[in-house]
Amino acid sequence: MNAGRSERAEVWTNPSRDAVEFAGPSCGPSDPPAIAKSEIAGFEPRRSNPLAPTRWEHFPHEADVGIRGIGTTKAEAFAQAALALTAVVADPVTIRPMETVVVTCRAPNDELLLVDWLNALIYEMATRKMLFSEFAAEIEPGGLHGWACGERVDVARHRPAVEIKGATLAELRVGRGADGRWCAQCVVDV
Repeated sequence: MNAGRSERAEVWTNPSRDAVEFAGPSCGPSDPPAIAKSEIAGFEPRRSNPLAPTRWEHFPHEADVGIRGIGTTKAEAFAQAALALTAVVADPVTIRPMETVVVTCRAPNDELLLVDWLNALIYEMATRKMLFSEFAAEIEPGGLHGWACGERVDVARHRPAVEIKGATLAELRVGRGADGRWCAQCVVDV
């Protein structure tokens, strides 16, 4: 599979869904301190609730942005990394889960699977002109089947800060920490 393109994507409308309640994850005692404002104009790295068992966060990386997802399972960490990806562009709380896109990815290892997952989501965001606020992933050896739920971009309400060009191999890591939680992270090019 080419990075940035999903093997299979479907969309269906879900008009009965309410606005999403957002709650992200945290890493525990080894958490880095609060992150200062990035050099990227208009972008401020953020974290979701640092006490939650699953969470997302941003970390600084030169002119780009690091994203990190933490979860009790690898799939939760991938979903939280996707939420961190969205949070680079807009506040996930402002995005209603109105349409669902299904994404299937294949890769030889967990690290490349994370990059393919994120690049598939970036591709779907760009081609469909959508932002996503809910994610789920089922991970099996060599592949991932997941979905993202969101809506078309409303510039006035979502106030997009940057456009993400792609997920990179920089700072790429997928693994289990000493506390037993999974971490999935990389740097995205903005």
